[in-house]
Amino acid sequence: MAMKMDLNAIIEQLETGDQDTALMTLQSYNKEMNQCFTFYKEEEQDRERLGELVLGYLGRELQPSCQLACLQTIRILTRDKDGLTPFLRCSAMSTLARYAGIAVAVEGEGGEADVSSEELKAEDSSPSENSDQEVIVEALKSLCNILLHNQTGAVVAAELQLIKGFAARLKQSHDTTWRHEVRFFDLRLTFELTALRVDVRVQLAKELHGVSLLGNALDATLGLCWPDTLEANRAGLQVIPPKELPPFSRQQTELAMEILKILFNITFDTPKRKVDEEEAADYRHLGAILRHCLMSRADGEERTEEFHSHTINLLGNLPLPCMDVLLMPKVQPGSIEYMGVNMDAVNMLLEFMEKRVDRGLKLKETLLPSLNLLTESSRIHRETRKFLRSKVLPPLRDVNTKPEMGDALRNKLVRLMTHIDTDVKDCAAEFLFVLCKESVSRFIKYTGYGNAAGLLAARGLMVGARDSGIYSGDEDSETEEYKEAKAQINPITGIVEDDQPNPMEGMSDEQKEYEAMKLVNMFDKLSRTNSIQPMALGMDGKMRKITPEDLLKLNHNPLFPPEETHNSDSENEA
Repeated sequence: MAMKMDLNAIIEQLETGDQDTALMTLQSYNKEMNQCFTFYKEEEQDRERLGELVLGYLGRELQPSCQLACLQTIRILTRDKDGLTPFLRCSAMSTLARYAGIAVAVEGEGGEADVSSEELKAEDSSPSENSDQEVIVEALKSLCNILLHNQTGAVVAAELQLIKGFAARLKQSHDTTWRHEVRFFDLRLTFELTALRVDVRVQLAKELHGVSLLGNALDATLGLCWPDTLEANRAGLQVIPPKELPPFSRQQTELAMEILKILFNITFDTPKRKVDEEEAADYRHLGAILRHCLMSRADGEERTEEFHSHTINLLGNLPLPCMDVLLMPKVQPGSIEYMGVNMDAVNMLLEFMEKRVDRGLKLKETLLPSLNLLTESSRIHRETRKFLRSKVLPPLRDVNTKPEMGDALRNKLVRLMTHIDTDVKDCAAEFLFVLCKESVSRFIKYTGYGNAAGLLAARGLMVGARDSGIYSGDEDSETEEYKEAKAQINPITGIVEDDQPNPMEGMSDEQKEYEAMKLVNMFDKLSRTNSIQPMALGMDGKMRKITPEDLLKLNHNPLFPPEETHNSDSENEA
């Protein structure tokens, strides 16, 4: 709700330059406008003038209460996305960073940016040696507003090398004297910077060793200990079974989710490139932490689901060879064991994925991360694939119900194979195809040819065979029910259908010819109006348009040559 105050009177009071007068005036303004998030357009110039005056005060020596009042005013003013001009200058952003205790770059000799020695000293200081943390929080909130509402703010922040200051303070994650709000807004600002600036993303990942740095911060935030190299546990709670561990506190979860979002930004391209041994070690350590996150709860069901969602998004960015950390913990009482491997994490992923399928909302954003993760894990880990296949594609017994009908997870995924969103249907089909070891016949058996046609056409597998994939040689078990009905199953629908009456029964040859020509004319009309496109199966197994040359070949070399009559055979006999 927009609120009006006499800004001219406030400006006049500030222009006197008296600190005590400014303090009383700003405290009154802040109290009145604290819950204001919309502003009158006609007062925009006055608000900008007020912002310039407050920034001027921050450049002077002020008592702590006046510093706090000035920064609270700036926090309120930076909510107005159209009135940010005074705060987008390099000097203004630098002032706010200084009050936030963040090091800024200064231009040294040769025009190169460097961090001032004074700020370096400030960034390494502990909270007790630093300025009032309430002042730090207000400055951080103002910087967050600026970056949120205007991309120029991100440009200036990148020029000032603010990411180096945030990285330096991240190293103090184990220092419990920092207030929760300081840590939270440090992370929020880092997230905004890495989301808006590719160069900052790369700098944090490479130059500042972001994966290791943020992994350690996540470790400290969640209070983990390491009974084994790649097996995380809760410090002081090692004797409690994983499923009985208490939920993380609200503050822990808030900080952890911000760290997960930053890590997602800086690892977005990781699956597409090779990583060296040092990077692989960092990613495997991170993967072990993420497994613990996946198996843990937050404060409340909604917060737990959000926490798991960010965890799964990041797991999808890990290099595939590092995904084996999900299977490494020893099998314990109460664990889900399959082929001697602990499948707790994989089962959790499967349950999370099914919940998203059942919800049916924004499937592209909510479902695909977990579905893609399960697909890739199945592709490279035999135990994972066989476990998931036992859950999703158990031996087929019901041959009278269409694959897309029913409430089993297989039925739900087959329904998604004809979803209107191409990404959703392709991902669902790919998952089931991998569970079938990329065997066309097995894929059709579980989904029906009609549902499978899209993926098979895209892969050039309409004529059968197996796609390029490396899988173990285990056999596809068939139930007695399936064996008995196999010959009667319609491969298009994937079920045994009742005998259908012949629609041409009782017709004369003339009637049949009339109906056939009628059908030909209908196809011809649809083809001429481009409603349908006649297609042929190419040599590569993919569908392609029929050309006039194809029709000419069919005319001279029909697929089914005319049968010779018995009389002609008799005439040629000796």
